[in-house]
Amino acid sequence: MIKNIQLKIILIFTIITVILITGFTVYFLTNLQNIHTQASAIENAEQLVNSTKQVIDKGTIFTVFAIVAFCIIATVIAIFITKKVTNPINKLISSAKRIAAGEEVEIKQITKKEDKEVSELVGAFGLMTTELKDNLNEVSRQKNQIETILLHMTDGIIAFNMEGKIILVNPAATRLLRIMPEEDTFEKIFEKLNVEINMEKVIYLDNWTSSEERVSLGDKNINLFFAPLKEENERPAGVMVVIQDITEHVKLDNMRKEFVADVSHELKTPITSIMGYADTLLEGEYDKKTQDKFLGVIASEARRMAKLVTDLLALSRFDNNQVKQEKEEFDLGELVKKCQEKVQMQIKQKNHQVECFVTANVPPVYADKDGIERVVLNILTNSIKYTRR
Repeated sequence: MIKNIQLKIILIFTIITVILITGFTVYFLTNLQNIHTQASAIENAEQLVNSTKQVIDKGTIFTVFAIVAFCIIATVIAIFITKKVTNPINKLISSAKRIAAGEEVEIKQITKKEDKEVSELVGAFGLMTTELKDNLNEVSRQKNQIETILLHMTDGIIAFNMEGKIILVNPAATRLLRIMPEEDTFEKIFEKLNVEINMEKVIYLDNWTSSEERVSLGDKNINLFFAPLKEENERPAGVMVVIQDITEHVKLDNMRKEFVADVSHELKTPITSIMGYADTLLEGEYDKKTQDKFLGVIASEARRMAKLVTDLLALSRFDNNQVKQEKEEFDLGELVKKCQEKVQMQIKQKNHQVECFVTANVPPVYADKDGIERVVLNILTNSIKYTRR
């Protein structure tokens, strides 16, 4: 389009120049021919000089007239070009500046046939403006979505440029790391946390070194994950840090360890009783009644171990409150006496004296018999364990 306009302008000036040069040439050739003809007929040199002077004067007048005519024509063409080409282009430039400033601009289409090239330019600019607006709207929409996600994320996000300056931080990161306004660089933030890590390590050695750190801030446990930011051409652009509050995970892990310890304690008690009674039977000869008693304790403890294992396998039901207790009616005094018999070997090994008696007429109890037995055995075994000989 622009090339067509330029060609037309050059063509117009070329035609005008050719016409003027041709006119000059024809005029001077004609006058030279006249001078030659007159010179052949004139015998007096003075007359020849006068005739030549007349021709030069006429040529000067013609030249001045031609220059004036050329200037007028050039001015007219310049005005035409300014009106038809320069003004629309200036309007497009002004519209482009307003669009760059974020203003809404309507591009008016030119419909005149003689302004076809400029019309095409305006049309192309209008199409470009429309596509640019659509792209900007899409970018703005995605930006709003990302900002909304970052705003409501429970994990913290911080992005640093290559100079270590913060270019993005969400509220969760500010809250978790307790970032102050003056802490606006990579070094200031992580030196405060006593984290020994630098940006060069993360950017250039992320495939060979660990980029994960764990820190404690008061009563919170924070996990930091460092990852390099890269541009489209895979050039490094900075570092992004993901901050996770793993306090609950740590608590659950501690609870798991305590649970394992509790289970070990629960299983150790019946195993100790079984081993004690079994070793006693192997070491000496006992009458039938004593053997039956010891074997009864061994069988009872084995069944209790089986019950514990069953409870462990059904542990997931506790989380969903689906555990059903099997309640029954039983004599609490008799249950306690049986519990004492189960740990009798441990009592004997530490030379303890344990008395079990009921001070009143206790009515039958309706409850979870296995659960109550577990509680009584825990009390007894802990008492034996933590009491001196």
